Amino acid sequence: MATISNFKSVLGGAGRPSQFRAEIVFPTALNLGDHNQASQFAVFMIYATDLPGSHVERMTIPYMGRNTHIAGNRVFTPWSVQIYNTADFSIRKVLEIWSAAISNHSQIGGENDPSRYSVDMKVSQLDRNDVILRTYTLVNCFPMNIDSIKLNFGDVSSIETFGVEFSMDYWTVDSGDAQIK
Repeated sequence: MATISNFKSVLGGAGRPSQFRAEIVFPTALNLGDHNQASQFAVFMIYATDLPGSHVERMTIPYMGRNTHIAGNRVFTPWSVQIYNTADFSIRKVLEIWSAAISNHSQIGGENDPSRYSVDMKVSQLDRNDVILRTYTLVNCFPMNIDSIKLNFGDVSSIETFGVEFSMDYWTVDSGDAQIK
């Protein structure tokens, strides 16, 4: 018979969504200004993110009036972070410069070599004592969307935030799970 005690023993020290560490790394090959300071600040200013996801696409094959399905390619969903904006725009400024280096704003052109504009990033789930439960490495990331910052005369009790969505090639788990590569 299932009891609350059984449930709690299985649940153990389950992860809490408020216990995480996300690291944005900026490419050193591009002239991004003070990217070291922005990287250090980002660890504290990222207030929301997600552990990365993926799915296997389904291929539909019609056969004699019926459809059958087989596994297709694995697709990795973009990684999203929500960031508090600082008064000096330190993180947003470097992200904007990075994005503009990939694809210029006012003219055709930008960085062509992915090894110069993409970097690996990490996101970790922590327990209540800041011990890492699981770390994901997101491989070959670059910003694909930098959200607008909403301004509003009536909003007097919050600070500015914005979202960033990073493309990635794939993710790995850094906790010894050899089957996930």
